[in-house]
Amino acid sequence: MRYFHRTALAPDAVLQEADRFFGSRLSPAGAATRARTFSGTIGRVTIQVTAEGGHYTLVTVETDQVGESEADKLAKRFLAVVHQRLEPEHVVRGAY
Repeated sequence: MRYFHRTALAPDAVLQEADRFFGSRLSPAGAATRARTFSGTIGRVTIQVTAEGGHYTLVTVETDQVGESEADKLAKRFLAVVHQRLEPEHVVRGAY
């Protein structure tokens, strides 16, 4: 599955958040300038960031699992955390 989110956070800030969020849950499996990969028993999660339109960052999170798997729930939770980092008053709703 693949998920997208557009944010005003800098690409480096998104990758730092990915390292914090996934680092305690999955093992690092790869790192590049604008991407991170984490894997574990639940599957593989890849985060890519792209500077877009000057001050926006496109965040792409991809898993190697089918929808609603544990890896997908983590991916969606991560995007909610990124959104909440920019807007602390944002309330995360959902079972992920």
